[in-house]
Amino acid sequence: MSQNNFLMQAPPFPVEDAVSAFGRNLRTARVRRNITIAEAARRIGAGVRAVRDAEYGKVSTSIAVYFALMWLYDMLPAPYLIADPDTDQEGKRLAGLREPKRASSGKGIDNDF
Repeated sequence: MSQNNFLMQAPPFPVEDAVSAFGRNLRTARVRRNITIAEAARRIGAGVRAVRDAEYGKVSTSIAVYFALMWLYDMLPAPYLIADPDTDQEGKRLAGLREPKRASSGKGIDNDF
């Protein structure tokens, strides 16, 4: 028996909304380039249904299809611009809280025993 994937059945609204907008943007890019769904699918090596599902913003569609379509439409950003850990200020702050504290530099400590 397969395990239920609740993310695919009912993703958080912001996720669903973002993926839906992403799909609409990909469709707009394809139409502006006068490329059919079948042609886009052939050029990225995927099925017509996968391209259609990406344009509908289905969360179950492989991220590879989304990235391949961005590549096809020359919309793929420079490397590391997507989810760049250097721009994750909250993650850096949380990691800094877990780092071990350094020993005192010795200032203000006397050697009088």
